[in-house]
Amino acid sequence: MRLTDYSDYTLRTLMYLGSSRNRLVTIQDIADLHGISKNHLMKVVHQLGLSGMVETVRGRNGGIRLKKEPMDINIGEVVRNTETDFYMAECFDRENNSCVYAPSCALKGVLSSATAAYLGVLDAVTLEDLLSKDAKRGNRNVAVSPIPTHPQAKRKKP
Repeated sequence: MRLTDYSDYTLRTLMYLGSSRNRLVTIQDIADLHGISKNHLMKVVHQLGLSGMVETVRGRNGGIRLKKEPMDINIGEVVRNTETDFYMAECFDRENNSCVYAPSCALKGVLSSATAAYLGVLDAVTLEDLLSKDAKRGNRNVAVSPIPTHPQAKRKKP
């Protein structure tokens, strides 16, 4: 599964704000650091404001900052709020499912379980976890398995 750019920008914004707790930050600051369009970030920040995670301060010396504590921002919740859907395959869409295997296929159940596991890992993580020194070193308390590679990926081309 791949996150949309919108989710990626949302997570980056939260991480930036979490690591800049002692000052107001501008959208331009975040855009410049990450090479992201300011217009895209304005939409992200607007939505974060509506969700109550971010506070916006208007005016000449205004900016944005976290409204919630990092330990109160759940990454699973953030991803659920920023992703449009979790349809892993056509069979998840009841209205547009034309797969001939759908009535007796077990793949949908497998993919559904995989999605639940993916979200379960994210549910166990807060913004505070992402900002901790241990997380930066990769020493987190969340069980993470390495990403498996396809067996053919290791073969050299002749």
